[in-house]
Amino acid sequence: MGWLKRMFGLEKPSETDEEAVAAAQETAVAAQEAAGVDEIPPERVGLYGEYDQSGLAKRVVLAFDENDELDDEERLWVAQTSSKVVLKGEVSSQDILDKMVDVAMGVDGATEVDTEQVTVLG
Repeated sequence: MGWLKRMFGLEKPSETDEEAVAAAQETAVAAQEAAGVDEIPPERVGLYGEYDQSGLAKRVVLAFDENDELDDEERLWVAQTSSKVVLKGEVSSQDILDKMVDVAMGVDGATEVDTEQVTVLG
């Protein structure tokens, strides 16, 4: 099971699923217009460009899924506090944790990665 499926119950977005992407983007634009919001803050942008309170966390998890060096660490969880990515739980090694921090910081909207709640097992 991948990161996105385990943490959010979602399948990875498919680039070939143009209808789903277009529908999500239309919904996002309509929601923005209804709320009178001109631009979504980077940390609130969802997987399809829509407003999502957990958008940054979901995009970080997707980035973990897309990185061949990062297998699903089943005892690690990803959350966010504003633009800070929060990692919680256990990882198998310091190298894996360091790679996760690098990947998370590369996601648009991430300004910091908090690892204080992570235990390194190996």
